[in-house]
Amino acid sequence: MDKEKYAVIRRIIESIPFHVWLGVHVPELADGLAVLSLPFRPELVGDSRRPALHGGVLSTLADAAGGTAVWTRCGAHDRLATIDLRVDYLRPAPAEDLCATGTVRLIGNRVGNAVVRITPAADPDLVLVEARGVYNIRKTRE
Repeated sequence: MDKEKYAVIRRIIESIPFHVWLGVHVPELADGLAVLSLPFRPELVGDSRRPALHGGVLSTLADAAGGTAVWTRCGAHDRLATIDLRVDYLRPAPAEDLCATGTVRLIGNRVGNAVVRITPAADPDLVLVEARGVYNIRKTRE
């Protein structure tokens, strides 16, 4: 059943219009874990003097990874909404592909909490962003 649920989640996340425009993909899902990738494109640069990726792109990626991680612990058709998102930008994000890893820290009936790390895809030990998201869970009947 989890394979089917993960397929539904992956399909939905990858079909959100803004995610499509950004190029977000979901290479890995597991119970309480979501890994999202974001390929570099020049349009994502926010500071062309460095160049560094735009903070809004990074916060979007963090929010998507955290919410998706929480969603893996819910039903495939449950609805999630962000309650709170804290993003710590630790260093400028270079003009290269990124990887965001969201991990569930706490899950309840109505609220889930996840932490996210964003790193360059080529250097998973270099943390660019740390984030914490809190998500409202609305259960649906499948």
